[in-house]
Amino acid sequence: MDFKKSLYVPVCVLLLCACQQSPSTNSSWKPSEELSDSAFLDLLQKASLDYMWTGANPSSGLAYERIHEDGDYGYDDSSILTTGGSGFGIAGLVVAMHRGFITRQAGVERLQRIVKFLSNADRFHGVWPHWLYPDGRVAPFSLKDDGGDLVESAFLMQGLLIARQYMDVSVKAEKEVYDSINSLWHAMEFDWYRRGGQNVLYWHWSPNYSWDMNFALEGYNECMLVYILAASSPTHSMPAECYHQGWCRNGGIRSTAFPYGYSLQVKHNGAEATGGPLFWAHYSWIGLCPKGLTDKYADWWQVVQNHALSNYAYCVANPKKYVGYSDSCWGLTASYSVGGYSAHAPNNDLGVITPTAALSSFPYTPKQSMAAAKYFYNRKALLWGQYGFYDAFSQKNRWYPRRYLAIDQLTIAPMIENYRSGLLWKLFMSCPEIQQGLTKLNITYSGL
Repeated sequence: MDFKKSLYVPVCVLLLCACQQSPSTNSSWKPSEELSDSAFLDLLQKASLDYMWTGANPSSGLAYERIHEDGDYGYDDSSILTTGGSGFGIAGLVVAMHRGFITRQAGVERLQRIVKFLSNADRFHGVWPHWLYPDGRVAPFSLKDDGGDLVESAFLMQGLLIARQYMDVSVKAEKEVYDSINSLWHAMEFDWYRRGGQNVLYWHWSPNYSWDMNFALEGYNECMLVYILAASSPTHSMPAECYHQGWCRNGGIRSTAFPYGYSLQVKHNGAEATGGPLFWAHYSWIGLCPKGLTDKYADWWQVVQNHALSNYAYCVANPKKYVGYSDSCWGLTASYSVGGYSAHAPNNDLGVITPTAALSSFPYTPKQSMAAAKYFYNRKALLWGQYGFYDAFSQKNRWYPRRYLAIDQLTIAPMIENYRSGLLWKLFMSCPEIQQGLTKLNITYSGL
């Protein structure tokens, strides 16, 4: 089915005529209060996963950066593909196979298509750009951001390594996927992104603008995964000093902030006292397991759990007195906003709730996340569409856009799965390279 045309087809018709097995929901669904919690989580996972299944680009298998059910993209190019968001989606494909939402054969076939496309797409010292066109060419994210994006590529590789670990190498097709992912992984030149051997990693490099973006990755934000992968690379590894001097700022990453009684443990860049947008507790942690992960700077489980709990507590306290905020309507993170796009957080609260904030925090705040999920679903006439909950809404502004963003939608099913079974955490942490990288950085992992 043509992607753009599908935006205008009723959901029930789309699901009946889809030419491939779809994990989408069906007309037999009941309101959340009539479902068991397990069935309700299935419902949530199936719907959000469909963004990466029937909603994906047909030739590459990758996720579109955005899908607008209202059909209005303004000046945006609706064909743009996301690398980081697709990494979350690839992890979601593993969930879909594991849960039986799609067959293993169908999932492997999709992975074959994805890795073939990625092998031929533009890369810059083995690193993909933030965005790609469907023909594999780089789509500039901004004027000078037209080359390698180390952070988005790390999110992509996280999903690929999860998929690699899920493959059965005794099966020919799965062994091909396994080998192709290894080739992509080994080609990533993390050492190049040290910008001439510095003890810090840089986010961007462009063949046209070199290092002009000048964005050193220093903690704490969403980027911890980048350092774990760079230390773990079997071909282009970074030394441990990059983690300790760069990311951890020679110990300067530590924090004494205690918003709403929860210790942040590490300084959140630009939001040191209150905590940053909640996606910081999601993106690096799709595969990297924070449970039992400790070093001399922090207990990383406490870092992410307390981030979620303090975000929840802020919304319950609701110091700005916004309409709708409560113990079942909460969650501030980067998303669409009334004015376009914004990194919502306690220090940037615009009265906009983003469902992925609570839903992707299920491992950290299961009771609070379930309450939010049921609250949102019982208002599905305003908040629910073809791929689950829409990106964001504001009761204050009576603003309910029928739009999705991949980087928000595609973390939901993986993080719910980590709450339910720990599957993706187990797979990623089973990578021998990751175990070696953690040892190299003197990070202890005691397991789930």
